[in-house]
Amino acid sequence: MKAAFLTGHGGNEVVTVGERPIPRRGAGEILVRMKAATVNRVDLYMRDSGAGITHSLPQIMGVDGAGVIEEADSSDLIGRNVTLYPGIVCGRCEFCSRGEPVLCARMSLLGEHRDGTMAEFVCLPAQNALPLPGTVDFAQGAALGVNYLTAWRMLFTKARLQPGETVLVFGVGGGVSQAALQIAKAAGARVFVTSRSKDKLDRARELGADATIDAPPDKIPARVMELTQGRGVDVVIENIGGAIWSAALKCLVRGGRIATCGATIGDQPPADLRRVFIRQLQIFGSTLGNPDEFSSLIEWCAQSRIRPPIDARYKLDDVHAALSHLESGTQFGKIAVDI
Repeated sequence: MKAAFLTGHGGNEVVTVGERPIPRRGAGEILVRMKAATVNRVDLYMRDSGAGITHSLPQIMGVDGAGVIEEADSSDLIGRNVTLYPGIVCGRCEFCSRGEPVLCARMSLLGEHRDGTMAEFVCLPAQNALPLPGTVDFAQGAALGVNYLTAWRMLFTKARLQPGETVLVFGVGGGVSQAALQIAKAAGARVFVTSRSKDKLDRARELGADATIDAPPDKIPARVMELTQGRGVDVVIENIGGAIWSAALKCLVRGGRIATCGATIGDQPPADLRRVFIRQLQIFGSTLGNPDEFSSLIEWCAQSRIRPPIDARYKLDDVHAALSHLESGTQFGKIAVDI
């Protein structure tokens, strides 16, 4: 089968599009004929170094994806359009047993610890394939499995967002941030977004942002207080870290909640503990989500409450261009790879 796979670490020169063996299905597993994947920052990380992530080369790239079930134990599943939950879990540990498989200590992720989705076929447990509504195309379905699922858990499971609350989303050009904007608006929240790109702020307004902020980190809190008449926001969605962290804490109302899923510019910011305990702020770390959360997200898509915008589409043969596009940071929406 044709696949995009890593042969080493470095730049695009270590990414090869060529032949790999078709995976063999075991009991309880399905074989999915892939139709689309999207590129994520972790794909760049795995290409560049993959440091700290146990993996072996060559390894097929791609964390999220959607396709059609080709083989399964049950004939009823064959031919079903599905989107893939990217985490393969043990099903036996204390976290899996209490309904939190996303915390499974033995989880392996597609495209990180094992072969991923940028291939003509993927083999994985049947429970990792969720039905994809006919109204959602394969690229949009693929887009749900990482960015949108992560944003969903941050907003609802962690921050417990309620209709009418105000949310501040940092770096709206990023995939999780854009997803958070769409989901929060669909949930009835007032949403502010930040970016240093006028074009991305304009696009965010088209997606429903109530206010946009183009300012350096130390100026953002003052603008947020102006927008909220000195109150602050209920929820902050943050995945940047560094100097943004202190600014984010200063934007919160007393008792406010901040959810973080990344640290793209630094993971050791000042803790500002005095502000945290005096104002009784709540801090939540989060990543990915559970299959039941994924099901709820897909249902919203089926109801057309949200729909992932696709910024660009590339053929599998053009995966280098897709990775370079993501690396440039110019995208607004998901970058899809049609397989």
